[in-house]
Amino acid sequence: MTKTYTFIVFDDEVGLRIDHFLKAKLPELTRSRIQKLIEEGLVTSQGVSLKAAKKTQKNMEISVQIPPEESLDLIPEEVPLDILYEDDDLAVIFKPASVVVHPAPGHSKGTLVHGLLLRLKNLSGIGGKLRPGIVHRLDKDTSGLMIVAKNDKSHQALINSFKKREIQKEYLALTYGHIKPPRGKIEKPIGRHPKIRNKMATLTIGKEAITEYEVIKYFKRASLVLAKPITGRTHQLRVHFSSLGHPILGDPLYGGQKRDLPKAPRLMLHAAKISFFHPSKKTILSFEKEPPSDFQEYLKVLEDD
Repeated sequence: MTKTYTFIVFDDEVGLRIDHFLKAKLPELTRSRIQKLIEEGLVTSQGVSLKAAKKTQKNMEISVQIPPEESLDLIPEEVPLDILYEDDDLAVIFKPASVVVHPAPGHSKGTLVHGLLLRLKNLSGIGGKLRPGIVHRLDKDTSGLMIVAKNDKSHQALINSFKKREIQKEYLALTYGHIKPPRGKIEKPIGRHPKIRNKMATLTIGKEAITEYEVIKYFKRASLVLAKPITGRTHQLRVHFSSLGHPILGDPLYGGQKRDLPKAPRLMLHAAKISFFHPSKKTILSFEKEPPSDFQEYLKVLEDD
């Protein structure tokens, strides 16, 4: 069934490109899918099809028709993951490090989505045929907890909760050196790196990004940190700690591979806890998961270093 959304442009949204405006309003859709909807004439204002580069105007009414995606052509596979909780609306799962969340160039098989298709009876379709059920992501080499939506209603509710910063996440990170002060807040906007496209950076013109942190333990040349991202920017924790001169160990992109420390087995980042308001049960659910064995063993290595 085709879904139709209608948005009114408010004062602080005037002058935005139509595609940028819709990405903010419909974050569960990829940029390429929004572009495709525009090209197919499914984004209109007063019955007139809009172009991606057209700028929004005050009180402009923008309608978006989202037809159902083609049936999934992904083949379910056995992929390592643990299901901590499941009901008719959602599931909370543990993603190991080294598992990519959804299919992308270079990762056509063995993703978390392939495993979910095998293990869960239903998945929401809002994210498109390559991202069914995916409400948020973890980087490939980050382990930890994720919420997966099993129907469109819960998917949209969870997306809205993320936008309103109602979903709380806590990460464990091993960072280089001793972070001082041992407790604080990092408030540095983040945007796409101006020269390296697969990298993010702290930029004055970037999007607001806030991270709270607390050092749990100091090692000789490292810190075990509890990090709480208030916002959800791409690579946020990796970028923020690197900007302090304390990159997350094992991070090849942001300076976390240090020769004066034992080599980390992978990016030393683990999504340890997630708390959220269940969209239909109307109760707060909270889940925790200890770091996997590679993380635990590296902690022992740092103890002996």
